[in-house]
Formats: sequence, C-alpha cells, structure tokens
Amino acid sequence: MHKSSRRNFLQTGLAAASSLALAESAHALPQKTSNPALSGGGFKLGLVTYNLAKDWDVPTIIKNCEATGFEAVELRTTHKHGVEPTLSKDQRAEIKARFTGSKVRLLSLGSTCEFHSPDQATVRKNIDECKRFIELAHDIGALGVKVRPNGIPKEIPEEKTIAQIGAALRECGEAAKTAGVEIWVEVHGKDSCLPPRMTGMMKAANHSNVGICWNSNPEDLINGSIKPSFEMLKPYLRNAHINELWKPEYPWRDLFGMMKAAGYNRYCLAEIPETSDPIRLMRYYRALWLAQCEK
Repeated sequence: MHKSSRRNFLQTGLAAASSLALAESAHALPQKTSNPALSGGGFKLGLVTYNLAKDWDVPTIIKNCEATGFEAVELRTTHKHGVEPTLSKDQRAEIKARFTGSKVRLLSLGSTCEFHSPDQATVRKNIDECKRFIELAHDIGALGVKVRPNGIPKEIPEEKTIAQIGAALRECGEAAKTAGVEIWVEVHGKDSCLPPRMTGMMKAANHSNVGICWNSNPEDLINGSIKPSFEMLKPYLRNAHINELWKPEYPWRDLFGMMKAAGYNRYCLAEIPETSDPIRLMRYYRALWLAQCEK
C-alpha cells in the first residue's frame, strides 16, 4: 500500500470511528428533561422568509401570514424586510410594535453565523455577529437566533471541530441567556448535518439556551425511517424547519406524530419556494400541513 493510500485509509477510518463514538455517546448519556419546547400543548405553523417571502417588507409579511393562517415567522438575514443588527433603537421599537399589534409572532432571526472554520479570526467574527443578532432579537421580542454549521473541514480532526463549534455555541448561549433569547443550531451542511455530529455539537456546547432546529433533511432517514435521528436529537429540539410536504420520500406524517408524542409545543416553520401566487400557495400548504398532522 502506498503511503498516500495508507494515509487516506487511516483518515477515513478515524473519521468513521469519531462519528460512531458520537452516535454511541448520544445514546449512552441520559436525555435532558427540562427542554421548554417539549412541555406539551401542541405546535403551530409558521413561515421562514427563505425564499417565498425574501422580497416582502415587514407589513407584507404580516398581511400575508394573517391572510393564510401562518402564525409565526423567522426573518432570514439579507432579505427585503431589512431586520438586521444595523437597525437603530427607534427602528427596532417599530418592528416590535408592528408584530405585537398583529396576529403573527416574530419568532426568530435566521442568521448565517457558523463556527466550523479552521480560521480562528473567522470564528471570532461569527461569534461577534451572533451576539449582535442576540441583542437584536432581545430588542424586537424574538425568541430565537438561528445559526448553523456548514460542513466539517477535512484538514482538521473532526473532534477538534466539534469541540470548537461547541465552545462558540456555549459563548453565544451565555450571551443569549443574559438577553432572554435562545440559540437554535440548524441541522445543516454537508457532513455536519448528520445527527451524530449535531448531537456531538450539543454535548460540546452543554448550555441550556442552545438547542437544535430540525431541518427535515434527506439525511434524517436511516433505513427509511427518521425515528433514530429524531430520538437522537429530540432532547435538544427547540425549533423546526419543514419544506416540500408533497414529497413522498420524506415521512412527514411520522415526523409530526413524533413531535406530538414528544410534547413539542412551538412551530413548524415552512421554507417554501417563490411563486407568482403566494397567497394561494400558502393556503394550500397550510391545508396539506393540517392533513399531514392528522393521525
């Protein structure tokens, strides 16, 4: 065996062993019981502005959600709504007042903050940006700030990256706790979206204000079932993204049934593609969601 081939073989083996260890630890340790998102009471339907509402301002978001029965919204950064950390004190107060006076809850802010980079300056920049989103969330009355991993660098030992992400999340979680906000880590990114790795990040973070945003990925399925993935991530579940409910490849009815059984009491936030007739699509989407939620 050539040295390069042997090196690749060893690296592959170590990566597999690391993932297996994370998976085993997820089952070996006791599950948390104080998750506020699992206290029962039922869950509702909301919207992520990605991508259906990316070109809507705040009044349009509220108007369209009220017209179609969507009860909450996650404002994804860089979209037309303009709800960003650069807002002034008066602008923040105006945003809060608009949602407080409506039937739509401003649930969360969808940042793109990520902490997996091998470059420590980049990690620090993202931590500082996350803290600015935390402050914004506090000021406008949002509960959560969504962050994400976006891959696992191949040139760095996986356990080092997981520990680094955990440390960043713990620092952000402490800032969030002070502000009365939560950090929701989207199950996201090539390789990083795998449930054992997400569980490893949660264990490394080990903070009461840090949890998971379920993302309804194809990678959730193990031998055709999402149950192993859901059970692994359930202790950390704080929010959920859903998408194409018409696709038979994903077991939506099973997901919603597991959420009910777990006592999930927040929102399923829909990520819907753009369309020329958004109101009609949103009404159809809500009807399909209600049907999928039935036993």
